Amino acid sequence: MAGTAARKVAVVGSGPSGFYAAEALLEAGAEVDVIERLPTPFGLVRFGVAPDHPKLKSVCRNFTQIAGHERFAFFGNVALGRDVTIDELRGFYDAVVIASGASADRKLGVPGEDLSGSWSATEFVSWYNGHPDFRDRTFDLSCEAAVILGHGNVAIDVCRILSKSVDELRQTDICEHALEALGESRIREVHLVGRRGPAQAKWTAKELREIGMLAEADVVLDECDLVIGSTCQAELADPRGVAAAQSVKILRTFQGRPRERAKAVHLHFNLSPRALEGGGCVERALFDRCRLSGGAFAQVAQPTGETVSLEAGAVFRSVGYKGVATDGVPFDARSGTIPHERGRVMDGGAPAHGLYVAGWIKRGPSGVIGVNRACSLETVESMLADFADRPAKAPGRVALRTSLAARGVRHVDFISWSRIDAAEVEAGAALGKPREKFTSVDKMLATAFAGAGSAPQYCCT
Repeated sequence: MAGTAARKVAVVGSGPSGFYAAEALLEAGAEVDVIERLPTPFGLVRFGVAPDHPKLKSVCRNFTQIAGHERFAFFGNVALGRDVTIDELRGFYDAVVIASGASADRKLGVPGEDLSGSWSATEFVSWYNGHPDFRDRTFDLSCEAAVILGHGNVAIDVCRILSKSVDELRQTDICEHALEALGESRIREVHLVGRRGPAQAKWTAKELREIGMLAEADVVLDECDLVIGSTCQAELADPRGVAAAQSVKILRTFQGRPRERAKAVHLHFNLSPRALEGGGCVERALFDRCRLSGGAFAQVAQPTGETVSLEAGAVFRSVGYKGVATDGVPFDARSGTIPHERGRVMDGGAPAHGLYVAGWIKRGPSGVIGVNRACSLETVESMLADFADRPAKAPGRVALRTSLAARGVRHVDFISWSRIDAAEVEAGAALGKPREKFTSVDKMLATAFAGAGSAPQYCCT
């Protein structure tokens, strides 16, 4: 780490991986500028964490402490490709870290996927969490039944939001426009469907347990789905299957529960999406009944020839995220990630000088928030090793500020963001909520620069 005091590094993306990379770089003595397309920081912590999971958002306090460092600066409302190019950043800084996450949803690839009433979980979650890109989306919740495709935590989040009462959600930071729409929802039956069995579900035990604690919905589970084959038993007995074994144990507690509440969450396993059908809008989802084949931890779902139909007027596809390509940065379209070796971006088999990657755009959409720390540390360790053989010569944020000013781009620094933060908390308090997020970028910018004069205020010089 010797000699890093003069190093200047740009981090593109202000989610967990971006902040963890910034933290490690600051500890190593570098100057760090975090660049974010939106006026607000924190990425998926702000727009992806479920509103009824406030404890998961407490990590923002740690990120705020990092942002208070004298060698840190935040450049919100600055879009890579629109306001500054990757080549310009590579010229301004000793190194650039791409930590832009995985914002696009994966497709099912089945007929009827694009029918009205079929949405990705990505857009639904972003809508109720107040992401500006999704504020004007509409979701018809007037049907009696909804199908959620996927057995991960995001699928369970969507299930919970659809199954909770408005009174329960009113105490959270869910956006008012979503609260109003959910208050009109007629959905009473939610089907949570996965391609493989209980031993392969990707949700965490905590998320699964919460489904069994819903105040207004019962869990409905076919007992035959919990008949575990020998290969699955081997997976559950393996140290790698500890989490899955805990999940199956929780599922067994759902067996035989009486149907007492107005709503129900139906858990389905071994069903592979075949098609969505309807006359102009979704009316049913068709599935192939599957059986698992293959060795432990390598089992795949094979159709049995039986077709299963679930009547539903809404389908939410939660089958994974993928990254989006950035102009001038190598990209693997198949995996939706940037090719790398220990965080060094690889271009045609050789490291791209001064270019690094961290987070979901590096490894794919996997792991909880804290997993990003180790991922970012690996990237920073590679960068610091590379610095040992390179002289420090980049101008850093002085050059970035000059370039943005020449283009008439007014960026949001962390002090300006704090005005948005305070205004959202105040708006939430008036509604009896912890926060009411602003969903308009124009409103965010007006709030950020209110009373700031004609020139932007900076966290540090």
